[in-house]
Amino acid sequence: MSLTPDSVPRLPRGVRLRHDTVRNAHVLLAPERTFDLDQNAVAVLSLVDGARSIRAIAEALSQQYEVDRAVIEPDVVTMLDGLLLKRVLETVPAA
Repeated sequence: MSLTPDSVPRLPRGVRLRHDTVRNAHVLLAPERTFDLDQNAVAVLSLVDGARSIRAIAEALSQQYEVDRAVIEPDVVTMLDGLLLKRVLETVPAA
């Protein structure tokens, strides 16, 4: 499955975005796995709430960083697609 701008991502049960005080960095914690995150990934994942679409996430980031949404959106889709493949992200089922 590949994500689209209309997909609504969420972190599955057991996966959490946390600040690791030992490393002074954010990590994505999953059962038996840890993913180190850069600032871009933290900015995106902090907006993943199971309610916003990828388009809405890209729009929020474009306003925050004063960049056109069309520039940010493909990168957000690519990053979240990678996490979906690693099974640390899922999408909200269509209603």
